[in-house]
Amino acid sequence: MCAGIVFELTPEKDGQWTEDILFQFDDNFDSASGIGPVGSLIFDAAGNLYGTTRGGGTRYFESGTSGVAFELSPASGGQWTEKVLHDFGSKRHAIPTDGGFPDCNLIFDNKGNLYGTTFRGGVYSWGTVFEITP
Repeated sequence: MCAGIVFELTPEKDGQWTEDILFQFDDNFDSASGIGPVGSLIFDAAGNLYGTTRGGGTRYFESGTSGVAFELSPASGGQWTEKVLHDFGSKRHAIPTDGGFPDCNLIFDNKGNLYGTTFRGGVYSWGTVFEITP
C-alpha cells in the first residue's frame, strides 16, 4: 500500500497513454517523507520535481502530522530520490507559526525560492503563505 504516488503519463502513437510511477509515498501515517501529495508539481532547470503533501512528516498539528514540501531528483535506473525541504508543524497540540497541511501548487521566483500556502496554522490558525529558500 502507499499513501500517494508521483507519476508520469507518456502519450503513445496509438492515442493511448503509458503510466510510469516515479515515486511512492510510504503508507505510514507518520511517514517522514509525507503522505497524500496535493497540487501540481513543478520542475526546476535541472529536472528536479517539487511539490507538497497534506500529511506526513515528523511534526504535528491538530493531532496529526502536518505535511512536507519535497524535491524529487532523478537517480540512476529511472528511480527518483526524495528530499524533504520543509517539515510543517510544531510540537504536538501547538499552533505552528509556519503553517500546517500545505494544499497548494508551488511556484518559483527568479532566485529559486519556492512559495505556497497552507490550510492551517499561522497567527490565527487559518493558514499561511510561505517561502522556502535554497
